[in-house]
Amino acid sequence: MSGFVEKPEPLQVPGLVHLHTGKVRDLYRNEAGDLVMVASDRMSAYDWVLPTEIPDKGRVLTRLSLWWFERLEDLVPNHVISTELPAGAPADWAGRTLICKSLDMLPVECVARGYLTGSGLAEYEQSRTVCGLALPEGLVDGSELPAPIFTPATKAAVGDHDENVSYEEVAHQVGSETAALLRQTTLAVYGRARDIARERGIVLADTKFEFGFDGSTLVLADEVLTPDSSRFWPAAAWEPGHAQPSYDKQYVRDWLTSPASGWDRRSEQPPPPLPQEIVDATRAKYLEAYELLTGVSWS
Repeated sequence: MSGFVEKPEPLQVPGLVHLHTGKVRDLYRNEAGDLVMVASDRMSAYDWVLPTEIPDKGRVLTRLSLWWFERLEDLVPNHVISTELPAGAPADWAGRTLICKSLDMLPVECVARGYLTGSGLAEYEQSRTVCGLALPEGLVDGSELPAPIFTPATKAAVGDHDENVSYEEVAHQVGSETAALLRQTTLAVYGRARDIARERGIVLADTKFEFGFDGSTLVLADEVLTPDSSRFWPAAAWEPGHAQPSYDKQYVRDWLTSPASGWDRRSEQPPPPLPQEIVDATRAKYLEAYELLTGVSWS
């Protein structure tokens, strides 16, 4: 059992139809047929959407995605039409709302990995492969791969976990031509972002993208290259052989699995509220990542 500890009721906004409440984002459709995507401050961990929010998190994700979209638009178009607040929307939506093209979304999480960690490390330790791709001997947690790899996953519903799949499975789902385009575009975007992050003292270990078609044109959608969708490590502290410090929800994960939380993630009980110090530390990490990458102060 997993999902929302407390599922929020969607807001009723004149002229908007609520479509979906996700782990972080709420989706609406406006009268023109465009998507209205609102990034909340919700935090998810271990397939649960927690009862405690992280202040400003949705605005960080939105601003950072917009910053990256600008730096990637010569590689692939994106789905953003406008950042204008819809008429009648609550004031809290400011800075966290995007008006986006409605796309024919592809059922694939497009993951690029430049370093070995997470589920990729677990598979490598068993078989010396990641998503069926053979890797050399001698790699450890945090090792840079010989070259970035495309390791797709299925898109999971709220409360379910994404599952790694082979490239062949993606080709079976979406067709060989589209699969090749997804792999090529994913690795091109990752390569650009990795180099930009590296210049700013951050290792982009891995990240995931979502794509859809606008007619026959492949379009980058959802959020991009945020602490929610990526592993960012401080380059100065990078040292293969163990878990790396990161700019993400690690404070939350560590507290939830510590004796202090009193929660057993293997049970069917929902996780407890986060203490204030964990909320503050997590917010600070998200803001630090934003400021390091963009060079712009949050305040």
